[in-house]
Order: sequence, then structure tokens, then C-alpha cells
Amino acid sequence: MNDQIAAIILGAGKGTRMKSDLPKVMMPLGGKPMIRHPIDTLEEMGVKKIVVVTAPDGDMVRKEVAPHQSCIQEKQLGTGHAVLAAKDLMKGFEGQILVIFGDNPIFTKETYQTAANKVKEGYAVVVLGFRPEDPARYGRLVMKNGELQKIVEFKDATEEEKAIDLCNSGCMCFDGKTMFDILEAIGNENAAGEYYLTDAIAIARSKGLKCTVVECSPEEVAGANTLEELALLESYLKKRKGK
Repeated sequence: MNDQIAAIILGAGKGTRMKSDLPKVMMPLGGKPMIRHPIDTLEEMGVKKIVVVTAPDGDMVRKEVAPHQSCIQEKQLGTGHAVLAAKDLMKGFEGQILVIFGDNPIFTKETYQTAANKVKEGYAVVVLGFRPEDPARYGRLVMKNGELQKIVEFKDATEEEKAIDLCNSGCMCFDGKTMFDILEAIGNENAAGEYYLTDAIAIARSKGLKCTVVECSPEEVAGANTLEELALLESYLKKRKGK
């Protein structure tokens, strides 16, 4: 049993681009709903405290993830807002808290554990980063002396920052002792009026806390927003299982 690690899985997305009425995380992958993959990985690690954030109409997701707890993000106001929906269920937990996306389902337990270990070393926020063949429009991770300075969205990046090939997967691991203080300080002064999880880095650093990055393979980071991407995930899973 692993009482030191907990996880919040964001699973409120709709399957619109999948041309399906199913919630995105309920789309089949490797013979089971996509959401089962990260849950199975966490269970293999012995993680007991898993909270899944769902949409108000996410009954199917809540039923699938039981007996693990779930909560509802009443309005979709960004990733930072989604994680805050789990605050009450995480009350009093002071270990390492993974924040992962239900549609990034094939991270390995080794990667999750490495991120948690980094938090134990004294980092308040650890971002899972990767180096894709084509960094394209991914957010860039600006590092200095082993510490993550900031996450820069592609559209806001200078030419120098665009040349960085270390990119943001979106997934993070937090120190449970400071996590919700950081998240509650995130504002929504942006064009979309949303609360972005990526702002956690700037806020943590403004509080004098340290942030860093754990690198993983581009394959692990693969997500599924379309049927084509879902098919690619299937191929990665088969390759991993040696089929």
C-alpha cells in the first residue's frame, strides 16, 4: 500500500471530437475504457487515494471508477479550476499528489514514481516534460540550474524560448502540503477567463518554492482527442506489450 502518493485524474472532457456520445475517458482502449489505464497503473503502485474529476453528467465515469472517489466540476473553467474541485476530498493529505489527465492514459508507474520522488526531495511542483520530434505548438519548459523557471505557451514564447525542445505534457506532481495554497492563488485574467494549471509554476516560485521537471518519452505523453490519436495509442500499447 502506498499512503504517500495520491492522484487526481481529470476526466470531465466530452467525446465530441471522437464522434461519440461517450465521455472521452470512456472510449475503449486496449479492451477497456481509457480511464481504467491510469487507475490500473496507480493501483499497481499501491496508490489508494484516487479522486476522479467528472462533468455534471459524468455518471458513467463515476460508476466506472468506483469504489474510488469522484467529484464534479460544475463548470469547465480550466484545468486549475478542475483540480480545485477535488480539494475537499484531498483534505489533510500531505504526501505527493499526482495530477493527471484521463486522456493521457499510458504513463508508466516508473514515471509517476520518479515525479513523486522529486517532490520528496523538496520540490513543490514537478512537471512531466518530454522532447517531441516536432515541438510544434506545445508549451515550453524553461529550465535553469535544474529548476523549472516557467512554462511558456507557444503563442507567448520569444524566438529563443521557441527553440527549447523540452515541452509540457500537462501532468504534474505536487507537494500536498502546499498544493491548494498554490492553486487557490491562480487567477483567470486571460482571454478565455479560465484558471490554468500551468500558472502554478509562477505562483509556487513567487512563494519561494522550488519547481522542476521529470522527463519521459513522447510515447508516454500521447493523448487521445481524435479517433486517429486513439488508434495511435492502441499501437503504442501493443508495442509496449510486445504484440
